[in-house]
Amino acid sequence: MQSVKPESVDRYFPPAQVGAPAVVLPLATAATALLLWEAAVRLLDIPVYLLPSPSRIVATLFDRAPLLASEALVTGGEIVGGFLLGTCCGIVLALAMARARGIEQALGPLLVVAQAIPVFAIAPLLVVWFGFGFVSKIVMAALIIFFPVATSFFEGLRRTDPGLIDVARLSRASRRDMLMLIRVPAAMPALAAGLRVAAAVAPLGAVVGEWVGSSSGLGLLMLHANARTQTDVVFAALTVLVTVSVALWAVVGLATRSFLHWAPDTLAP
Repeated sequence: MQSVKPESVDRYFPPAQVGAPAVVLPLATAATALLLWEAAVRLLDIPVYLLPSPSRIVATLFDRAPLLASEALVTGGEIVGGFLLGTCCGIVLALAMARARGIEQALGPLLVVAQAIPVFAIAPLLVVWFGFGFVSKIVMAALIIFFPVATSFFEGLRRTDPGLIDVARLSRASRRDMLMLIRVPAAMPALAAGLRVAAAVAPLGAVVGEWVGSSSGLGLLMLHANARTQTDVVFAALTVLVTVSVALWAVVGLATRSFLHWAPDTLAP
């Protein structure tokens, strides 16, 4: 049977081209939404304290740039710290549950119950336990990040290809070797998906912690600006927070794609 050469495959199934349309379309959609927003505010004469226009928000970003930058450094540090802590704890727990069935049976239900508790319910307790400073916000962010990382990684570990497990057993591999050499590499795409989800929700814990009790940060700035009906400042701080969140998500996505180059995206057109 004659094998198909790579060049013939490329002829019929050319590789996906990531070019201008992939960038232009989202930018065009965002620009259209902003233009409609600007026109609606001007035509309907909506007061600034109800809904500021995009141009007013941009002006506020420039006017309050030093303040927004300093507060963003605080919140960004809390987000990154919580992301790293939650990721490490989630990976360790997933490995422990995959290594010992008893740990899964003991901690699995508690993991679900802990995730079912509303964030706002435990935020005041964390502030009481860890204070108004940096630590309570990191712990809050880590609690939110911990669940998607642990569950996605554990599902990847437990759903390894049975054929690979059979080959390892025929080779008389130990349980530890099967976990570290077979299950962990096979579960890396699932872990990457969990990390991307965690990066998207990471700001929630830090901002909620700042709302409950803090001395600095974008969450506290938004809280004070909202109390003074400075809606443009609220939107400016929210814009900076979204920028930080998207940057973290992009970095995590780039890192996971680079690390998992052997598992390409097969949904690409």
